[in-house]
Amino acid sequence: MALKITVIGTGYLGATHAAAMAELGFEVLGLDVVPEKIEMLQRGEVPMYEPGLEELLRRHVAGIEGSSGRLRFTTSYEEAGAFGDVHFICVNTPQKHGEYACDMSYVESAFDALAPHLTRPALVVGKSTVPVGSAARLAERLAAAAPAGAAVELAWNPEFLREGFAVQDTLHPDRIVVGVAGERGEQLLREVYATPLAEGSPFIVMDYPTSELVKTSANSFLATKISFINAMAEVCEAANGDVVKLAEAIGHDERIGKKFLRAGIGFGGGCLPKDLRAFMARAGELGADQALTFLREIDSINMRRRGHMVELTRDAVGGGFLGKRVAVLGATFKPDSDDVRDSPALNVAGQIHLQGGQVTVYDPKGMENAQRVFPTLSYADTALDAVRGADVVLHLTEWREFRELDPASLGDVVAERRILDGRNALDPALWRKAGWTYRARGRPSA
Repeated sequence: MALKITVIGTGYLGATHAAAMAELGFEVLGLDVVPEKIEMLQRGEVPMYEPGLEELLRRHVAGIEGSSGRLRFTTSYEEAGAFGDVHFICVNTPQKHGEYACDMSYVESAFDALAPHLTRPALVVGKSTVPVGSAARLAERLAAAAPAGAAVELAWNPEFLREGFAVQDTLHPDRIVVGVAGERGEQLLREVYATPLAEGSPFIVMDYPTSELVKTSANSFLATKISFINAMAEVCEAANGDVVKLAEAIGHDERIGKKFLRAGIGFGGGCLPKDLRAFMARAGELGADQALTFLREIDSINMRRRGHMVELTRDAVGGGFLGKRVAVLGATFKPDSDDVRDSPALNVAGQIHLQGGQVTVYDPKGMENAQRVFPTLSYADTALDAVRGADVVLHLTEWREFRELDPASLGDVVAERRILDGRNALDPALWRKAGWTYRARGRPSA
């Protein structure tokens, strides 16, 4: 008999996972405690922008013409417990307010709400990013609360989704990591992921603590690589070097690689910053804080990049922002997303606004979310409208649309042809040919 799958939590991770499981051929029931979100998903609409996700969802949501009908949604834990053989926990684990530590309340609430309805053998699979040691504790909590007792097992299966590529990363993962306590959990997850396994995705089996450490370790390494090249940008700035050429040269070393070596205003979003800090906090609780002290400097370098961009902008407009019009291209923390959580672009825009600048922002997908976070900034409907009358233009999110802008057309409407490339992604020669003063941090001579 084919497995039936539930997905608890239908945010970015859960909605993607639910749609992907339906695409892989399973009957899927998604659950969320927010009725408005469930109603939206039942209409085949997603509460966030993720390329390809809405199309995937509409292929499978029951009630939509032409769909497979394999995907339904509910707010009932009782219904989910009765339906599922494998239950994926995909709820959020934000940073605690005023602390570095991870807030586990959503995960614990999901386990506590689901457990009383598990009356037959089942596998509960955690996908949320949690502090190491959580899975073992939750396994005991689950076994004690579930009527089926020891017949309910726990596995940990961390997610490695990249915003903008989440559908691809779920259907064709570069690795599948599972932390299990027994053979049954491994066998069920091999069945769930049979299609990507047949395509050659590595299946890596380990214990609970190691599986929990994989995601935070991976994100910490990526953050380290980003902050390293940004630190080199600071040195290049002081030494009159070119960080782009430096990155190109060291990236040819296969031990280093080219990815994540683009200097800019740093990383943001809902994962890297909070995972980095939660990792440090958990290491301290375990008495291993000295092992991760270097991550504090990684975090510090990253945050410093935002201040450097503000300083560079201030210098570009003559030393002060009062009466100056600043156009900001980009609001999301990365392209192909509408996510503005801890966005370096919005942070820079907000700092300049607070210091007296007249800031106008444009982003292809993040405008609505940006306006919720910074309602006092001005927003434009197009890049051309955003730069109209600007004394300086800041390129802060690496959208393809911005790389394809015509410098001559923009030059006709700005007050001054000055552009600061906070992502080192534009072609300096192209912009200078159109009469612009081009500047990027870490490239004083470029």
